[in-house]
Amino acid sequence: MSLYEKILSKSAVIGVIGMGYVGLPLAVEKARAGYKVIGFDIQQKRVDMINRGENYIGDVDDNELKQLVSEGKLRATTDFDELKNCDVISICVPTPLDKFKQPDLSYIINSANEIKKRLRKGQLVVLESTTYPGTTDEVVLPILEETGLKIGKDFYLAFSPERVDPGNPRYKTRNTPKVVGGMTPECTKHAVALYESVLEAGVFPVSSPKAAEMTKILENTFRLVNIALVQEMTKVANKMGINIWEVIDAAATKPFGYMPFYPGPGIGGHCIPIDPFYLVYKAKEYDLHMMLVEQAGEISDGMPYYVVDRLSDILNERKKCLNGTNILILGVTYKGNIDDLRESPALKVIEILEKKKANVFYYDPFVSEFTHDGKHYKRVDLTEEFLKTIDGAVITSGHTIGIDYEYIAKNVPFIFDTKNVTKGKYENVILL
Repeated sequence: MSLYEKILSKSAVIGVIGMGYVGLPLAVEKARAGYKVIGFDIQQKRVDMINRGENYIGDVDDNELKQLVSEGKLRATTDFDELKNCDVISICVPTPLDKFKQPDLSYIINSANEIKKRLRKGQLVVLESTTYPGTTDEVVLPILEETGLKIGKDFYLAFSPERVDPGNPRYKTRNTPKVVGGMTPECTKHAVALYESVLEAGVFPVSSPKAAEMTKILENTFRLVNIALVQEMTKVANKMGINIWEVIDAAATKPFGYMPFYPGPGIGGHCIPIDPFYLVYKAKEYDLHMMLVEQAGEISDGMPYYVVDRLSDILNERKKCLNGTNILILGVTYKGNIDDLRESPALKVIEILEKKKANVFYYDPFVSEFTHDGKHYKRVDLTEEFLKTIDGAVITSGHTIGIDYEYIAKNVPFIFDTKNVTKGKYENVILL
């Protein structure tokens, strides 16, 4: 039976490398669609949890995972030798930036090398990790071709960018449209057939992996630039005594030519702070400088400092300085109602406050403890006695559940709300 027939009959065995925020939901959807799925990860803890049917990703349904594991449709392993038993292999590994904002492709390269050792005829490899245009054909393909197998004939290779929005109540992996770009028409054909058999959403083929890679970069660069714009508008509006949140809501009444974006203490997550800089890096190869993108990144990187400066001004008006004051941070995740701390600007706010000798405490209903830059933090209990010791609270995550803002507002001198969670409805709330 050909690979294409295996995909159509759902008899293909699918491997997913990387059991994180992208890989585990994808593995669950593929198993749910009827495929036998093997998840690969280097973390034994993750593997053990999956094999016990224990979920650790918010967007995955606990009961669904447990059922798929108990039925033998999904299992996990650290043994990459099992890749040789897979007909389809998806790569869903991290693609971070180093401290100089240079791409770190080591996880992709390591995955490609593991696949190369077991690559055989009749396999489809799909890279899903966000990266710069050209990674699939310039980095992954040469590694796989070291086997002597021919692309489009012996094996198939495609890129299909992940589109994961943690905590989104409407769009999950299952119902989010998919873009696919194969190295050859046959590669695209096989990858499209795979996703059409798994997703309850459209699958849109493009001409090449580069086009698919650029699609993902465009999506997140669009968001970075527009968020940076509204962050700049926020600073001007504050100086002019204008409520930026009111302005954004008013502008959003226009039914065409406008899309609302919102300010905050910075940008977080694995996509917006990182993906655009893959393009910045690659553009330099062509003697191009993405000045707008770089400046947008600088604006967003500066927002935690702006938040601390505003907080300092608020304290000064009350005859206090940051040094020695007790500051309560409300929310440490990068967005509301999730437990994801990746690139969270709240962590940078905490770091800056501590450098200025403030005493920082935090409360987050989704995070009981965490470690940042080698320092361990534990969530405080919001007793009235504790809150009376606080000089000011700062909302840095948009949590709408799990925090009683009215109760906090009654017991602290002020709340500086950088996410407009309170809508300014308490007398002592100051909006960003």
